[in-house]
Amino acid sequence: MKAQPWELPPEGSSERWPWLRRFKRSEAAEMTPWLEGLERGSIPPATDLIAVLVEKLDGEQSARLLQWWLSQGESNDPAVAALRLELLDLIGRRRDPACAALLRAAIATRPSAALLPLLGHQRDSQDYPRLEQLARQAAPAPLRRAALEALAVGLSVWPEAALQQLLIELSTDLDGPLASQAVDLLARLPRARPALETVLGRPLDPAVEARARRRMAALPRLPLLLVVHGRAGGVIPEELQALALELERRRRSPVRLQTLSGHTTAPDPAALGGVRSSRTLTLVPLLLLPGTHVRQDIPAIAAAWRRCGPLRRLPFLGAWPGWQRAIAAELADLVALNGRATPPLLLHHPLQPGVAERYLAHLGRICSATCRAAPYTATDFEEPILEIRGAALPLALATNRLTESLPGPLGTPLLQRPRFQALLLDLLGALP
Repeated sequence: MKAQPWELPPEGSSERWPWLRRFKRSEAAEMTPWLEGLERGSIPPATDLIAVLVEKLDGEQSARLLQWWLSQGESNDPAVAALRLELLDLIGRRRDPACAALLRAAIATRPSAALLPLLGHQRDSQDYPRLEQLARQAAPAPLRRAALEALAVGLSVWPEAALQQLLIELSTDLDGPLASQAVDLLARLPRARPALETVLGRPLDPAVEARARRRMAALPRLPLLLVVHGRAGGVIPEELQALALELERRRRSPVRLQTLSGHTTAPDPAALGGVRSSRTLTLVPLLLLPGTHVRQDIPAIAAAWRRCGPLRRLPFLGAWPGWQRAIAAELADLVALNGRATPPLLLHHPLQPGVAERYLAHLGRICSATCRAAPYTATDFEEPILEIRGAALPLALATNRLTESLPGPLGTPLLQRPRFQALLLDLLGALP
């Protein structure tokens, strides 16, 4: 169908839509007469016609149509102004370097809230500085919001760190709708949770704060794999099982335990809800000392899981500063309760020289304590455990042979002590 402009039925005619539908389906059509007719004003611009034309134009012709729109002056007639915006929404969505250049030049001359989202639609990273400037500056609110909408449209191409910082700043803006818009966009970024936590740590408009909390609550958390010391045959102590269940309830995301004993080191993606192919797994070694397990077994487990999908591995628990401070605080409380001036003891299982020794020296300084290697049962101590004077704490997260052989409160593993249980739930519950 070689449609000519003079053949187009007028608006309101019952023949117009069937004719346009045939025109749309036709393969051979010369576009130059249509563009010339619009430029001369001999073809009345209408949304139904433009919607058909834009699908048939190449990049150069699309830029010519956009240039025609830009050349039309602003109208004080509300109906004409509304029609122009409808036409722009059709014309300006062609992604093409020539169209991007036209939009860029028009915005540089006179920034327009109607043009900014279309510039973002071009998804060209060179436009980020201009859009960022317009979003920040003291400009009319519609213009700033349009710049932010442009950033939302082209979200994937902007520099992530710079965009995140901009959105954090805009979340505290005095323009409430703009601040809410920034929070919504922030929640769409890859590392949204830490950014929203930063926002919630600042003074916010109550409505914006409520919005940020809703966005935070709606973010899916990553599944956790907690690697723990098991007991004979891979048995998992009850306190660790209870920890995993409570974390899963709080996070509303899979939390699984993998032991270092028994035959349970093979990855089992199905146990994590079948999410391994797309979602990152966070591996957390709940180990307190940098022994062989941390230096050899954990890297091997991580490598096996990486073959199933993306994985983020955290340092072993004993290396976390917050955990070390909790040990120091617990020892200080024990010393105060014991009433003795002798340095407290940290009882740990035997370790090989090197990294482990340096770690224990560091931990001893933090806690003002003496670290003492203990056999796996208290009965094998060179001096009877009952003769130990002063405060002592076993570096055992859960029940094991050592804690079971220690007398009274001394044998309470860390996870059964309120301070450590609450801290671990808070630390692991806050992970992305």
